Amino acid sequence: MPLKLVDATLSNFDSVFEKFRTEAPQNKANFILFLADIDQSTSISWCPDCVRAEPIIYKKLEASPDDIALLRAYVGDKPTWRTPRHPWRVDSRFKLTGVPTLVRWENDTIKGRLEDYEAHLEHKIDALVSAK
Repeated sequence: MPLKLVDATLSNFDSVFEKFRTEAPQNKANFILFLADIDQSTSISWCPDCVRAEPIIYKKLEASPDDIALLRAYVGDKPTWRTPRHPWRVDSRFKLTGVPTLVRWENDTIKGRLEDYEAHLEHKIDALVSAK
């Protein structure tokens, strides 16, 4: 089944997330991937962990036979992300501490997550994808 990708930024997250939540029951699994923004001058993420994890995450999600939705939420540039009061750091739903962070979203709550230091590990992604 095709992977459904939706992108959001800090500025449009609330409206994109609301639509994602509304459509979530139609999918077998729903994930949110919090990522660093792409540096416009290099066309590469400023976050080396994101660069390492992203292709592995996509490969694993695309390999699933199930309908999966992935909301890619871009945290902003490095100074924006480094702010202790970053909206997703202080949001009680997400409590982000690092990027990339991959979360499994079920029944309007986080049912599992991979933090920045483990988001590139294939066996951990497989476990999160296959979690019941």
